[in-house]
This record gives sequence, structure tokens and C-alpha cells, in this order.
Amino acid sequence: MDINIHREITQLSPTDSFLSYYRVKDNFDFPIHFHPEYELNLIYKGAGVRRIIGDHMETIGEYELVLVGPNLPHCWELHECKSKEIHEVTIHIHNDLLDEKLLSRRVFKSIRDLFNNSIHGVLFSEKVTKDVMHRLMNLPKLSGIDYFLEFISILHDLSISRNQRALSTSFSSSSNFENSDKIKKVYEYVQENFHRKISLDEISELVNMSPVSFNRFIKKRTGKTFVSYINNTRVSFATRLLIETDLSIGEIGYKCGFNNIANFNRMFKKIKKCTPSEFKHEFNGIQKVL
Repeated sequence: MDINIHREITQLSPTDSFLSYYRVKDNFDFPIHFHPEYELNLIYKGAGVRRIIGDHMETIGEYELVLVGPNLPHCWELHECKSKEIHEVTIHIHNDLLDEKLLSRRVFKSIRDLFNNSIHGVLFSEKVTKDVMHRLMNLPKLSGIDYFLEFISILHDLSISRNQRALSTSFSSSSNFENSDKIKKVYEYVQENFHRKISLDEISELVNMSPVSFNRFIKKRTGKTFVSYINNTRVSFATRLLIETDLSIGEIGYKCGFNNIANFNRMFKKIKKCTPSEFKHEFNGIQKVL
């Protein structure tokens, strides 16, 4: 099973708190994956979509709201859904957004409990989903402290809501992404240097491994070769620049470490299944990072 699970590189940088985006789509084509961030996922008009969270699988109704914990494999598949206008709000949340000291305060106890329960995936009731749906859809339109406080308020309301349901009987193991010092060191180094060429010898030396051993290591931990891992990181950062700036496609490709626009377009389409221009059009005006 692990061979078919992909380690997603989200668009959150180490200095971000969380990212939210809202889009209307006609398909779900992202394979089962995991990442070290929490994920809050709302789906509306998706009756017939199949949800996979850990070892849990279920066909959803018209309304769906799930909190997925760090490194818990998950995906949504089109399955029996006939809708061509599936509304989706996805929020990626750094797993240290609220540190342990803050979460130990009484006022945050319910949020702490919710985060702890999310290692199995938490499904919220249809009533609660309807109650917060429009707030979640409106979230990317807010800015600054209002954006942050509204999100914390939503988390609190969800944490005290009734009829929450745990989904998976399994959860991510202690050998996950964040608990590996070596893979964390690689992650941080690539985040800081993706805009330039990083050789296999250079990155292997960073973690005191031979190039051959490092290639086996990175493939086992991420499901990708090192070259593929680098390119996924570069494309991830490119998506942010496509949404947040008015830079040209060529300028963005160069800033993200691609040596020419043809290579950038080819790699972007291979990873995102669309061109940079198509991606910018789809996401324009509906994403917000804090």
C-alpha cells in the first residue's frame, strides 16, 4: 500500500500559518497522499464522491467536512458523482500553528482535543457543515488578523460541535515525515535552495550518505526520486507565484529554478496536469495564504 501513497508537497512555506483556497471543479484526480500539515476539507454538491481516509472508505453525500491529521493518507475520488460543479474548500494548516503551550490553556482545550482526534480523520455532521460552509467559502476573501481570527473561531466552533465521527482505525506511524531528522533536514535545505541547481552529491553529503544510499532513502520516504522531489517543490512554489503575483510565466519559471520556459511548462503540466496559464486561470482570486 505504501508504494501507491504519495507524499504531497503543499504550497505552505515554513513561515506561513495556513493556506485556504476555494474552487469549483468537475473531477477529483489527485491520488491518495499524505503530508505533515493538517487539512480541513469541505465539499459541497459532491454526492457520490468516495472518501478514503487511512483504512476508511465511504461514499459521501451532498455536504462533506473532514479534518485530516498530519501524515494520514487520504483522497477523494469522483466514483459515482455526476455533478459538474463540485465546490471544494481546502485549508492546509501547519502542524505547529498553535504550539503545545498555547494549546494547554483551558480556552484551547477543545481545539487541542480536536487536533488529537484528527490522527484518525474527523467527519463533522451535515448540520455543522451547513452552519460553517459559507464562512469557510468566504475565508479566502479576508485578510490580515481578521483572516487568522476567523479561522481560529471556525476551528473552535468545530471543536465543540456534536456528532463528530472518527473515520480511520489506523493512523500515521512514528516513522512519519516529521519524525525523521534526515528527511526534515533535506526538506528544509530544498525549501531554501530550490531556486538553484542542487546536485545529488551536495544533498547526499548534507545527510552523510552516499548518493546511491540517499536515492534509495528519498524514494522510500517520499515515493519520489530526488530529481522528482526537487521538481515537485519548484512547481509548488511556482503555483504560489502564479496566484499571488503578476509575474510572467517565464519569470516565475526562472525564479523557481527552471532554466527555460519550455522545461517549466513541461514539468508543470506533468505534475499538475495543466499548463501554468491554465492553473493561474483556475485559481485566480480564490486562494489566501497567511
